[in-house]
Amino acid sequence: MRSFPASCMGRGARYQVGAIVTSLLQVMRNRALAVMMLGHFSNDMLAGVLPLLFPVMKVQFALTNAQLGLVTLAFTAASSLTQPIFGYFSDTYGKRWFVPATLIWGAVCSASYGFISSYVMFLVVAALAGIGSGAFHPLGASNAAAVSRDEDRNAAMSWYTVAGSAGYGLGPLVGSVLIGVFGRMGTLGLLIPGFTAAALIWPQMRIVERAREARAQVVKALRTRPEWSALGRVILVTMMRSWVFLSVLQLSATWYSELGFGREIYAPLTAIIILAGAAGTLFGGLMADRLGQRRVIITTLLLAIPWLLLYAAFPGPQGLLLAAIFGFFCDASISITLVMAQGLMPGRVGVASGVILGLGFVTGGIGVPVTGWIADRFGMQLALSSLAIVLVAGSLLALTLPSKREVAQEVEEILHEEAILSSEAPAPRGAGR
Repeated sequence: MRSFPASCMGRGARYQVGAIVTSLLQVMRNRALAVMMLGHFSNDMLAGVLPLLFPVMKVQFALTNAQLGLVTLAFTAASSLTQPIFGYFSDTYGKRWFVPATLIWGAVCSASYGFISSYVMFLVVAALAGIGSGAFHPLGASNAAAVSRDEDRNAAMSWYTVAGSAGYGLGPLVGSVLIGVFGRMGTLGLLIPGFTAAALIWPQMRIVERAREARAQVVKALRTRPEWSALGRVILVTMMRSWVFLSVLQLSATWYSELGFGREIYAPLTAIIILAGAAGTLFGGLMADRLGQRRVIITTLLLAIPWLLLYAAFPGPQGLLLAAIFGFFCDASISITLVMAQGLMPGRVGVASGVILGLGFVTGGIGVPVTGWIADRFGMQLALSSLAIVLVAGSLLALTLPSKREVAQEVEEILHEEAILSSEAPAPRGAGR
């Protein structure tokens, strides 16, 4: 077997770190993109608080795992099913106040968690919070894409996605501190991040509007066509991945609580899964540019399987490491499928973002109560282990996704057709020779 000198490996690692730092600096110099990342961070941090409330709510309202799964479904379904609608709204009627308003709405709803008095109210508030989160995602993703340069859009969208994942990962920790210090009513402190992000985004929305208008004119001139069949397969792969990831994420805190572990274990556990997923998202986005989108999606889904099985089989302190590795691989394809969907729907970036972030994640919400139902009857270990079947199915379906080369050929053919039409069209009056 051929070996590589340690110095070469060291140079390779330094190159990767340098590339990541350079990419981050380029992104942060774009002020409009930076505040959209902050908005994504704040929005998803509010959503990340929800699973931490489950152990408390389960005891207070005598809930089953399936009922807790229904709360997840209420949030996820309200968020996911409305995202294509908000995406269309963004593409057609985009207004400056839309994004700040969604952040304020989400913050008010999340702050209300600590004041509910029944399970029904828990479901309602979760659904309302989901609508706010769902409204932000297509608006934020389409705006972030609009203010990103074409030459580094993949990197920009990876960082944008990671900002949301980082917020989602810190949500349980922030919620744990607020609840630990102030009790359930400590959720009132969640108003701060939402209102702060809204205030910072508002003055940048003029720049976003100008960028969106300029890109709309370019797409209108090209008259490109959506690829519906390929988009459908991308959505299905995203559905399967989100089912697995959300089931592990949402049910782990309850599982460890029932095993006798305290909040000092299950709160960091939830955060670790999300933060490791954020690192995996960045890794996947960078690797997709080198190895191809389809190859990275398939490989990371398959690599998540053994770590999922180990995590389910060996609960305990070692679960922190096993969950981190699982989250890293399982979430590595998020930004890849988002960029792929946006590329397959030119001119409809908001709708594409809403579809992939909305419908693509709704099965995750539906899958959590299914996994919870299996856990109620056969135990959490078997329920989590059975998710490996979903990952296998997602990997097989990912084999049918278009490769980067195929997408490039389709774009080249479209541009070639436009060039022919342009050459055949008569020159406008007054045109020079």
